[in-house]
Amino acid sequence: MKKIMILLVVVLSTATTFSQNKNARSTIEVDGICGMCKQRIERASLNTKGVKSAVWNVETHVLSLIYDERKTNLETIEANIASVGHDTENIKATEEAYNSVHDCCKYRDEEVIDDHKDKGDKGS
Repeated sequence: MKKIMILLVVVLSTATTFSQNKNARSTIEVDGICGMCKQRIERASLNTKGVKSAVWNVETHVLSLIYDERKTNLETIEANIASVGHDTENIKATEEAYNSVHDCCKYRDEEVIDDHKDKGDKGS
């Protein structure tokens, strides 16, 4: 009976250990407006330990991620993105961080948004 209990404990603990995904995929919305924003958002994501891939779409504002759940989580990734001045679904960048982005990247400013629309900027 003891052997069965020990085996059961080992099996359950192993299952718990492997329940976190080594290659989790997720998407989050991140505010930005141009190619410079894309570079900044992707770099902040990739500088997060455990993030393997980060691709932000300028038009849809969707960041596609592949990351190791054993090393990081979405909250940490979003906090790193906010720290470089970009709002995410759940975390808003501080005014200080937002003000550190280049003037053409002021995605909260309607004039800048309109200027990018007039130029047909697709973030390339």
